[in-house]
Amino acid sequence: MDFNKALQPGAKVYFIGIKGTGMCALAELMHNSGIAVSGSDRSEVFYTDSILKELGIPYHESFEAEHIQPGLDLVIYSAAYSFDTNPEMAEAQSRALPILKYTDALGYYSLGFDSSGVAGVHGKTTTTAMAGTLIQGARLPAQILAGSAVKSFNDRSTLNLGKKYFVAETCEYRRHFLSFHPRRIILTSVESDHQDYYPTYESIRDAFMEYGRLLPAASDGEAGELIYCADDPGAAEVALALEKEGRGIRLVPYGFTAAGDYRITSYQVSDERAVMQVAGFPGELRLRIPGRHEALNAAAALALTSSLVRKEFGDGNGNDGWNEERRENVRRALEDFRGSKRRSEIIGEEGGILFMDDYGHHPTAINTTLAGLKEFYPKRRLIVSFMSHTYTRTASLLDEFAASFEKADVVILHKIYGSAREEYHGGVSGKTLFEKIKALRAAQPRPGRAEGSPLDNVFYVEEPLEAADMLKGILKTGDLFVTMGAGDNWKLGKELYEYYRGAGR
Repeated sequence: MDFNKALQPGAKVYFIGIKGTGMCALAELMHNSGIAVSGSDRSEVFYTDSILKELGIPYHESFEAEHIQPGLDLVIYSAAYSFDTNPEMAEAQSRALPILKYTDALGYYSLGFDSSGVAGVHGKTTTTAMAGTLIQGARLPAQILAGSAVKSFNDRSTLNLGKKYFVAETCEYRRHFLSFHPRRIILTSVESDHQDYYPTYESIRDAFMEYGRLLPAASDGEAGELIYCADDPGAAEVALALEKEGRGIRLVPYGFTAAGDYRITSYQVSDERAVMQVAGFPGELRLRIPGRHEALNAAAALALTSSLVRKEFGDGNGNDGWNEERRENVRRALEDFRGSKRRSEIIGEEGGILFMDDYGHHPTAINTTLAGLKEFYPKRRLIVSFMSHTYTRTASLLDEFAASFEKADVVILHKIYGSAREEYHGGVSGKTLFEKIKALRAAQPRPGRAEGSPLDNVFYVEEPLEAADMLKGILKTGDLFVTMGAGDNWKLGKELYEYYRGAGR
């Protein structure tokens, strides 16, 4: 079916589940291009409500078959809903209306641009957000779609700077990214995850291989680019395997061990700023968000931005498109970058306690994030509330999860935040992870950890909000309290922040 008509100005497109981050972002981009957008969702208030209202996009706060009116050119639905249970999806299907899942719609949208996809098990949201921020600094005519609200995007998930280039976060789950049409791919990391769909490392690696094969081959004219993290074994393995296939795609490594222009040649932390240098970019780059993994994300964003600068402003005869004004704008944009929602997001500081929220829910992400926080805030005790996401991930990576909290002084574990895509059949639970961490700390006590024995520094409280009173007795001036995970324990951090905020009045 040809969906081109639905992507032209004046077309009518209806979004089922329009409040979702990605759905709202795509709706905003379509709205800004002259498409008549409307939609529906649940009545629960979400941060995207204010965005939709500001844009003047009409939406229902219920799902009813009568909302699907004649004359729609396209219906886009969130993967959170199904034809069996959502009356609007069933009605659209019965009317034989053109209908697409969000990721497929994103893929069709990407056809209208010179598009770049950001992918990887970790870091893709922040890398997309950084890339958009640097692209804005370089004044490139691009649209950006990230998987979370971004401070430098005016607290939205989209940035609309023009209609030539498109950069989007693309997701590996269920091979959703195979709908996208990239000329460039940033590959941040490849390792075992989403075990309900990818039971082995090889299965998820092969999915990223499939995605890489979507890049244009040299024989197609302009070869595609794979910008990959040389420090990540999985990403490097995918890059090497794609190179051996002989399609002539351009490989652009980045990282501390990378060869070439995007090798990070120095990195240090000073006064809660990271200062780094990249081989092919003159001068220092400064970051206000913690962690060496964020330096890697910045190098990836710079590599992508440089590729677009070369294409937009270069002449093909040795001029790479950069000038000192453009470089300085990019340096300033990177230092001003303040992250995205739920990615080392600072909630505030009250009572001398710094409150932060982070989406990290894989052992590697937890470990690198906590190490970065310790390096950035060496004088603060690190108190972590963690809510694991999905039973299959927790069971498959139980030992890795237990070891990932080594940098935390105090850890509070909660129940597992389940997923609609899996059923719990007993076995591993949040308490299982608690016992594992407790045993590990007993076997490997570390002098200088927070007061008390190692056993006293890991706790289990089933429901996150029920830990509030206990934490009021633990937290003290100078601490850093972080809620981590893809669950809803962020509510605990918010409640404690508001408590200390009120206590200071």
